[in-house]
Amino acid sequence: MFVKLVLGSLRTRRLTVCLTILSVFVSTLVVLGVEHIRQEARSSFSKTVAGVDLIVGARTGQINLLLYSVFRMGSATSNISWQSYQHISTQPGIAWSVPISLGDSHRGYRVMGTTSDYFRHFRYGNNQNLQLQGHAFGDYRSAADARPAADFNAVLGHAVAARLGYAVGDTFAIAHGMGSTSFNVHEQSPFTVTGILAATGTPVDQTIHVSLESLEAAHQSGPIPESITAFMIGLESRLQTFTLQREINAYAQEPLLAILPGVALSELWQMMGVVERMLSLIAGLIMVSALLGIATMLLSTLQQRQREIAVLRALGARPLFLFLLIQAEALIMTVTGMLLAIASLTLTLTLVAGAISRQFGVFISAQVLQADAIPYLVGMIVLAMLLALIPATLVYQRSATLLLHD
Repeated sequence: MFVKLVLGSLRTRRLTVCLTILSVFVSTLVVLGVEHIRQEARSSFSKTVAGVDLIVGARTGQINLLLYSVFRMGSATSNISWQSYQHISTQPGIAWSVPISLGDSHRGYRVMGTTSDYFRHFRYGNNQNLQLQGHAFGDYRSAADARPAADFNAVLGHAVAARLGYAVGDTFAIAHGMGSTSFNVHEQSPFTVTGILAATGTPVDQTIHVSLESLEAAHQSGPIPESITAFMIGLESRLQTFTLQREINAYAQEPLLAILPGVALSELWQMMGVVERMLSLIAGLIMVSALLGIATMLLSTLQQRQREIAVLRALGARPLFLFLLIQAEALIMTVTGMLLAIASLTLTLTLVAGAISRQFGVFISAQVLQADAIPYLVGMIVLAMLLALIPATLVYQRSATLLLHD
């Protein structure tokens, strides 16, 4: 009976109720959207690379080096000579090193030249290995062959293969530059897909991997590269990290920069902290204004509801009953707007998550209702109930006055 009465009361004021629900819907959408995307971006970035002690590139900002070498965002200011890479890689204490060469693409996806060691040493998430279906380039190279051979094999990231519909055995040509279309296509050196990586939820999914030798051969500059974009280092002991970092940063042959991925990522989040706080503040203000709208709507309709209150009093409704009626109306409008926002945000993220990952290399889950979102939702409901105390208390007092007059 109580619920039926509440719904009937809301139905008689459907226009103002719908507008109020719309304001709650928008505020919830903004609050949850900002917080969810912020948390997912942090999670996606933090899981991108693991087990890499140092990343070395040409001297630039460490955030820029991290972005183009790991997240495939932006571009290098200059390259590193192959001689410098070889010299540093042979230093004591270095367990492994993996070169990276960027600058080409295929249909908007970055092409990365590297070695097959990349698939053995690169880690992501909780120190997980890359899982390869098929085989990597260079796997069939003879150990007796002293000179590297360009095999023109390619390993596709999961998203590349899925988006372009490529399978093992398909061929394609790469192009110079990062545009989705290019007039400088290396059609004379087509690549054959020999492997496809399992999904990782990192920019690896958006990358086409080829050997350094084949990348150089495609440019008709010989099988041995003259320079690379960057390289990753794994150390035998992490106690050597800072010593080697200082040595590389003071490298005499050319200006180099060695960064710790975790430290660079922390600096990135510190830089983004101001923007995050501003977005959170704006979202909070929108939420408060929407919930104030509920209280304002209930207050503005009290004068029109004097007859309704009198009739309910005449039917035996106690002041507490009317107090709870107003609170229930505020709760229903708040929860309805929140549920609509959650459903809309989930649907939107489901539709655009793929585009976001392709464009920015950031993977956003469509699972909006996560542990981090619960405090916001509970806080909105509590705040709505607190603001609804104002009109509910006025109704209680007026109904109690009617009781005294009776």
